[in-house]
This record gives sequence, C-alpha cells and structure tokens, in this order.
Amino acid sequence: MTHGKGTAMVYEICEIHVKEGEEAAFEAAVKEAAPFFQRSKGCLGLELQRTIESTSKYRLVIQWETLDDHIVHFRNSENFQEWRKLAGPFFAQPPHVEHTNVALTAF
Repeated sequence: MTHGKGTAMVYEICEIHVKEGEEAAFEAAVKEAAPFFQRSKGCLGLELQRTIESTSKYRLVIQWETLDDHIVHFRNSENFQEWRKLAGPFFAQPPHVEHTNVALTAF
C-alpha cells in the first residue's frame, strides 16, 4: 500500500501491558488522547486493539505517512508528552514499539 508520492505508509505497532483492573480507564485515556495524534504531522489513523486471550494486553496501531513523522516529529512534540501523561499511568511496563510496512496485500 502506498500513500502520497509513492512512499509506503508506516504502521507503528505498540504493545502495551496495562495494570490489571485499569483496562477501562486506559481505554478512556486513549480515546481522550486521540486528538493529540490526529493533529500530529503525518498521522493518518489510530486503532486500539485488545488481546482476547490476555485482556490487559493491547496493541495500539497508528498509521504514519513516514517513519520520521513518528520518531522525529511526534516523539519530540508536546502532543507526545500529553499522550504519555494521559496513558502512561496505566502502563504495567514500558511499551514495546515496532514499525512495519505492508509487504503484501492478498485480498
């Protein structure tokens, strides 16, 4: 999948373990923080996925136009600081972040 001028969109996949019993509050914090992502340079979408087998584990999947939009522009912004203020208190451990591109779309 390409976006814009032929560059591949980047997906930030952030695995987040939430303190047990804090799941609803964490989800509310992510919803409240969504505008910080939405107004960030190059942010195209945000989705929070909850693991069925381990209900305190989530994957935050964010679409960026470029890798720099995430690791340079967002990570060094006030929007990132506000996101962490809202969601950070619910983290059971530091999140694990990876970046991916679509290698194949079969259907």
